[in-house]
Amino acid sequence: MDYEKLGFKCGIEIHQQLEGKKLFCNCPTVIRKDTPDYSFTRQLRASAGESGNVDKAASYEQKKQKTFIYQGYNDTNCLVEQDEEPPRPVNQKAVETTLQVCKMLNCKIVDEIIFMRKVVVDGSNVSGFQRTALVGQDGYIEVNGRKIGIEAVCLEEEACQVIKRTEDTDIYNLSRLGIPLIEIATAPDIKNPKECQETAAKLGMFLRSTGACRRGIGSIRQDVNISIKEGYRVEVKGFQDLKSIPKISDFEVNRQVKEKEKQGPHVRKAEADFTTSFLRPMPGSGRMYPETDIPLVKIDLTNIKEIITLEKKQNKLEKDYSLNSDFASIAIKSGIDFPTLFNKYKNLEPKFIVNTILNLPKEIKKRHNVEIDILAHSEFILSSLDDNKISPSAIEEILLKLNNNEKINLDDYKAMPLEEIKNKIKEIMKENPDAPMGALMGKAMAAFKGKVDGKIVNEILRKLQ
Repeated sequence: MDYEKLGFKCGIEIHQQLEGKKLFCNCPTVIRKDTPDYSFTRQLRASAGESGNVDKAASYEQKKQKTFIYQGYNDTNCLVEQDEEPPRPVNQKAVETTLQVCKMLNCKIVDEIIFMRKVVVDGSNVSGFQRTALVGQDGYIEVNGRKIGIEAVCLEEEACQVIKRTEDTDIYNLSRLGIPLIEIATAPDIKNPKECQETAAKLGMFLRSTGACRRGIGSIRQDVNISIKEGYRVEVKGFQDLKSIPKISDFEVNRQVKEKEKQGPHVRKAEADFTTSFLRPMPGSGRMYPETDIPLVKIDLTNIKEIITLEKKQNKLEKDYSLNSDFASIAIKSGIDFPTLFNKYKNLEPKFIVNTILNLPKEIKKRHNVEIDILAHSEFILSSLDDNKISPSAIEEILLKLNNNEKINLDDYKAMPLEEIKNKIKEIMKENPDAPMGALMGKAMAAFKGKVDGKIVNEILRKLQ
């Protein structure tokens, strides 16, 4: 599609959960799905916002007249989540992380944080509102050599997790409610769906760089705002897989182009089949009003440490240790301190260390259906390799034995001296003067019985041919 001709405009909202404690109490950020300890019932109504008007999206939800059942846990939830006790002082670690994100995104940071109540009566918040606060604004990031504006960075509380919906009743789990959530909203500067995906990926990289984010399915969500010329803004919610962003965005553009009766601005859901479906009218500013239970939070940037982004760390790995971008990327994403390993085991190539720790366990899982805790054995394996006590080709067998708590005799896996390997290969080549490379390789590996790495044999054969 010609997105420029269509007048395509797009912005994205990223919602990232933080690890640790909840935003307004000391309950853990653990999302549970086991049998709850208790439940209670509520019915919610939409209250007027600061402007004195009731938000139309909230009014739409209230008309459903649903009953909400909340399920909780004695050791995971408290009275704050039940809305039976006022919020406690805001989680300072979450505030610091949000400020670090604002600095990475080149934002102007507010003088003081003022929490507001955002009316939400679809049952996802027990109180009928979500607490949210603006922390930074007017920032930017660079994508494809262009600046994508950052309109706002907010700190807010996560909603409950829906368990079941019926026509009259929705059941929610309380364990997710109150987890600190950073929301980043870009300006409508994105020019096409592919760039939208790339922008989301870069924002995700900045967030992961803090080291404070929760990981796993549902810990980060994307909402995409899309409009075309002579059309209207539609917010598509519920993206969890970056790969689906271009397909669903394309579907939404096509839907708006073909639509005969204009629905006006509204919210839609991203479906698993890459389509979208109507959710509710577009909310407006009428749903906001001040939070009176939380004091203003003064901003002090004195002790806010600057974050080295994962992107910069990856570039440094590539430069300092001659890793290609793929190996440097998986090394950084793993969270393992690979530079320390590279410097400790200097006789081993950095690429080999990364491959052994991150890829070899996957290969063993695929071949033997065995889970290997490589980090539990990494020091033994890497030090044995570094001291030339074992051959690289023996790693898999050794790991399988270690996994079964079998004793290891290193003499059984001792690496052959390089000169001895060369002499043996020369002997094989002399005995098979007309044999092709593949046949010589096979005979050599059979002769070495797994005590020599295939790459070494291959390199020597090529040099001697």
